[in-house]
Amino acid sequence: MICQATGSAQINALFGKWEETILWSCLQGMMGSIYTDDLNHPSSAMAALGDFAFFAGEASAELLDFKPGHPGKDFIIMIPQTLEWKQLILKQYGNRAKIVLRYATKKEPGIFEKEKLKQIISSLPQGYELNRIDKPIYEMCKSKSWSADLVSQFPQYEDYRKLGLGAVIQKDRQILSGASSYSRYQTGIEIEIDTRKEFRRRGFARICGAKLILECLKQNLYPSWDAQNEHSLALAEELGYHYSHTYEAIEVWGY
Repeated sequence: MICQATGSAQINALFGKWEETILWSCLQGMMGSIYTDDLNHPSSAMAALGDFAFFAGEASAELLDFKPGHPGKDFIIMIPQTLEWKQLILKQYGNRAKIVLRYATKKEPGIFEKEKLKQIISSLPQGYELNRIDKPIYEMCKSKSWSADLVSQFPQYEDYRKLGLGAVIQKDRQILSGASSYSRYQTGIEIEIDTRKEFRRRGFARICGAKLILECLKQNLYPSWDAQNEHSLALAEELGYHYSHTYEAIEVWGY
């Protein structure tokens, strides 16, 4: 029987030294949830937050069958700790599962060049505004599918006000691009960046990213960046991050 759990030494040990901040959010009890096969003697565990699920310990079909979150959820990104987990996921979901590559950056506090980031921000063209995400902007982000993930893991604005942080570029009160906290852990955030399709390749994501990094530094938070693709990695490197390693994730549709 699958049980919801809080972080414990035994469960934390299953995940080991996995350096993923979304996982840390779950283990620290900040956001997300942890599930296990046995509260007292866990052998398998899943940490789930938003579109992500991390699987650790012994590969368990029962845990893969357990579907936390909202009814009707159609998509999830599964991160297997071991080859056994990977094989079981592929076997269980068949052609609904697709292996993708993601790109981790090194977690290096103190590497960011503040003056360079300020110069990037100053490149914002006239007629555009760069604003922190407040309550009206939070509601606007939620109302559009392309921008929803900027705030989607914070059910209410009060949750975002307490734990979230972000900035958007606007013109004529419309949001064109944004950088925000997908999740929050004790000492930092995981960054989410999105831009409306017709406004991409204009440097807006870079400006929003620079603004968010500076805001994080002001609050003594680390702005973690896990890149979905090579384009995202290149943007991260422009802002000061360094590539760490490539890893496999499994996108599952019809979850």
